[in-house]
Amino acid sequence: MREVCTQAQEFLNAVFDGVGLKLHADAEDASDGCLLKIDGSDSSLLMSEGGELLDSLQHLVYQAVAGKLERGERITCDAENFRSTRDAELRAMARHAAERVRKTGEVFMFGPMIASERRVIHLSLSDEKDLQTESIGEGPTRRLKVSPKSAE
Repeated sequence: MREVCTQAQEFLNAVFDGVGLKLHADAEDASDGCLLKIDGSDSSLLMSEGGELLDSLQHLVYQAVAGKLERGERITCDAENFRSTRDAELRAMARHAAERVRKTGEVFMFGPMIASERRVIHLSLSDEKDLQTESIGEGPTRRLKVSPKSAE
């Protein structure tokens, strides 16, 4: 395992110990960086409110080790396969939006999403020749728009 993944794991476990959460992170290399699998009796706390605390931890760990990551690498925190389940939901939502845009010809606008969720939808629809995706807005209100690709 790469050193940056080990450092991310140690940092996150120190945070858990410091705040008294019954959680433990194990790091492993992933194709796009590091995956931190979190387990413990408090793991359900991380997934409440749509995984808000899990997202916050992921951001915190990323900030702690960002200078040591290669360009384009990511830190992903997951608990009880929350991320893979959410990614599957987002891909289904992307397919639904694509079908609706094709059927109606109208723009489909998703509600506010964090960057990693918008990325899943962008990537899910990236091979669709007749559609385009765009993130619009700022900060926590940033949304994703799916629209028909204009003829050029």
